[in-house]
Amino acid sequence: MERHSTISQLGSSHACQLFVPFRPSRYPQRIGGKQKGAFCEQRLHDAAGYSVKAQKLASPGKADRIERDAGHSASSSGIDAQGAVAVPDFTPLRNGSGPRTWPKKAEIYIVRTDGMSCSRETVRASGCLSFAHPSTQQQLLVWRERPRCVLVLKKLGDEQWDSYLRVLRYLGKEEDMRVVVEPHEYLKLSQQTDLNFVDTYNHDEAGRLHQHVDFVVCLGGDGTILHASSLFQRAIPPVVSFSAGSLGFLTNLSLQSVEDDLRAVIYGCEDLDQCSIEEEMRGVHITLRMRLECRIVRQNQSDNTPQELYEVLNEVVVDRGANPYLAKIECWERDTLITKVQADGVMLATPTGSTAYSVAAGGSMVHPNVPAILFTPICPHSLSFRPVVLPDYAELELRIPGDARCPAWVCFDGKQRQELQRGDAVRVRMSTNPVPTISKMDQTRDWFGSLERCFGWNDRAEQKPLGYIDRTDGCS
Repeated sequence: MERHSTISQLGSSHACQLFVPFRPSRYPQRIGGKQKGAFCEQRLHDAAGYSVKAQKLASPGKADRIERDAGHSASSSGIDAQGAVAVPDFTPLRNGSGPRTWPKKAEIYIVRTDGMSCSRETVRASGCLSFAHPSTQQQLLVWRERPRCVLVLKKLGDEQWDSYLRVLRYLGKEEDMRVVVEPHEYLKLSQQTDLNFVDTYNHDEAGRLHQHVDFVVCLGGDGTILHASSLFQRAIPPVVSFSAGSLGFLTNLSLQSVEDDLRAVIYGCEDLDQCSIEEEMRGVHITLRMRLECRIVRQNQSDNTPQELYEVLNEVVVDRGANPYLAKIECWERDTLITKVQADGVMLATPTGSTAYSVAAGGSMVHPNVPAILFTPICPHSLSFRPVVLPDYAELELRIPGDARCPAWVCFDGKQRQELQRGDAVRVRMSTNPVPTISKMDQTRDWFGSLERCFGWNDRAEQKPLGYIDRTDGCS
């Protein structure tokens, strides 16, 4: 039988394995179509235009094997047109002063253990591995038809009431859109006689808003975007936010130019010449912000019992609450115990949440396009317990062990705070429903601009060159 050696590769957001097949001289010279373990060929094309030839094991349960990238035929991979496998001839190394000779390099394949195609990872003719393109790129939102319905949210209080009415009238009167507001705001707006285009929703319709709303307008700070995320516990429409709060790390647009910015969202502001679209279309830059899917599993709860489900944009936190003892929390990744936390608590944060509670607890700041889950302890009673960044396919469980001195508390984006008894757990994994936020410029410039504007990131007087003389005091 064919033997394999495996080498883990972490070059993408999903785990890959490199399978190096060893074919000794007794290995069959041909691989017939009806023999066990035979290969059947298929052609895969990725979005970047790359073509790879995949060989799939005919026996059930085997993974797809990617053999070569575009431009390499079966003959270059050691398999002739009839399916014969060329067994490499090993030439001995040089004897004496003769030229050095080398055996033929072993062939390798790339196999994705998650079942997805290997369009990003390629194997060159020389057997060298390479990346065809970056894992993530800039994304553009393009309307296939003009949006007709918009949900408008604002921060609590009447501080931005005039701006709120200004946005409602522009969208309803100038753009002829159906404007949806929250029920408590709808009662206040009933006193306005010129807002007959404004509508609301009831409790039963809240779970179906994503089926009718084209995009969401937020007037406020980061908390307003978190509120929008909580309204859509599954799919959420694109979100455009205008800064009207105290910090506004995620709100890069200003209320001073709200009409122009909304017009750009509706009709597009970026040319799409680089896309193969027949008709002329325009779009806007968006950032797909990853969320975490969190489920509370109670002790002795059967698998058939409905679990409490939450989708968080920033972080899920498990802490000791008002208890005087350190929290004791077991952290599992699938069936592997990672560590036991003895601290005030621990949080699992998204890249978007990396600049919120996580950075205050000593975690790294991560670009929102990086597919990762941040594991950040809160005041750990250990000098060696440092924050780590995990891949997005990690499935984690924060469990309160039976020997813990006290129960713990969990909250999701700072809300829905509840107690976890001994034996309870919170299971966390990447959500399939991101929050698409509309960018002012693009993903990278918006993010670094927020770091400088909100945090004063790397704000320091620039070092002067050698030999510089300050003419005011004569010192060099």
